[in-house]
Amino acid sequence: MDGVIPLNKEIGQTSSDYVYKLRKVLHTRKIGHTGTLDPLVDGVLPICVGQATKLVNTLTGSPKEYEGEITLGRSTTTEDREGDTVEEKKLSQPIAVEDLNQVFQQMTGDITQIPPMFSAVRVNGKKLYEYARAGIEVERPERTIHIYDFHILGEPVFDEATGYQTIRFHVKCSKGTYVRTLAVEFGRMLDLPAFMSQLTRVKSAGFAIGETFTIGQIETMLDQNDLSFLKSIDDVLKDVPAHELTDEEWEVRVFHGGFLDLPMADKTKLLRVMRSGTTKALYKYDKVRDMWIPDLMLLNNK
Repeated sequence: MDGVIPLNKEIGQTSSDYVYKLRKVLHTRKIGHTGTLDPLVDGVLPICVGQATKLVNTLTGSPKEYEGEITLGRSTTTEDREGDTVEEKKLSQPIAVEDLNQVFQQMTGDITQIPPMFSAVRVNGKKLYEYARAGIEVERPERTIHIYDFHILGEPVFDEATGYQTIRFHVKCSKGTYVRTLAVEFGRMLDLPAFMSQLTRVKSAGFAIGETFTIGQIETMLDQNDLSFLKSIDDVLKDVPAHELTDEEWEVRVFHGGFLDLPMADKTKLLRVMRSGTTKALYKYDKVRDMWIPDLMLLNNK
């Protein structure tokens, strides 16, 4: 059983919980997810099975898209709705949509983030949330992320009773982005405390949320011998530029991990090399050698 399952993760479960469940359901240990989702976050979680586990790093590194809510007027220890209140600064009136849009625009492109204390980033061999739970503050490494798109969805909601304003948003971002931290930074640019009050991953590894399956649906489909929830490696990589190998390229070069001299137009992207319509490897262009070299070997037979 080889392929990728576009799973619909539910709130309250960890990404690792689903790997454990699917190992039991599918009777295989060769399973891996493609990017952790916090327990409070739901949505698209691609799960790699069998030979497709070789794609975990490649798919994890692809951009992801989310829809969620930023609440202005309060900040929390965890930067989401689960944490204790750190600061409150109630709004007397809502922030104008024009001012909100200006902040969204300012937060696109390359930006620097510091991971939240309640995260799985490791510092000196320990995860940050372990320090946080022990009440220990440690220096956290900065990271550069890229925001492709960040914009408002619908009309913001202002609650006069609480003094909070909630803004729905859509964001497309690079690997390593903490959307919780984006919410906090959004508020900071308005001189207001803020937290992420809701988040759903709506796209990852090319799968949209409408293409996903719940664990319950997968179990039912298995009972009916229906494996259509498992997407083939070729289907997952369908948007990657492809090259059909000649007999010589396959038998003499690629099968043995050799280089390829190909006049491909876009040398900034990965190239999937195929044999009889099946992806055998991913290649990348090497400027020094002026050749395409193996990046990931997927072949399992000649």
